Amino acid sequence: MDSYPYSEWARLIGVPVEVRLDHRTVRSGVVDNAMPDSSAVWLAGDAAGGRELFTAADGYELWISPRQLGGRLCYKMAASQLEGAPRLG
Repeated sequence: MDSYPYSEWARLIGVPVEVRLDHRTVRSGVVDNAMPDSSAVWLAGDAAGGRELFTAADGYELWISPRQLGGRLCYKMAASQLEGAPRLG
């Protein structure tokens, strides 16, 4: 599946993302928390490293991609927050 840049970071809490800088992925992980104005985001600590802060002012971008799930849900992502995205249910 394709990845998409997403600028409303405050809506991505709990969502797996890629953090990119200058078109290169610098870290992947789950958003632990974000500033309400989407100026900064914290990725949860995992095997790749501890909890880490990334800021929009430093040029970081968050990219999201759909992930296929089993059961009644087809995809999990921030689709409900993307403009023009189809609604499940």
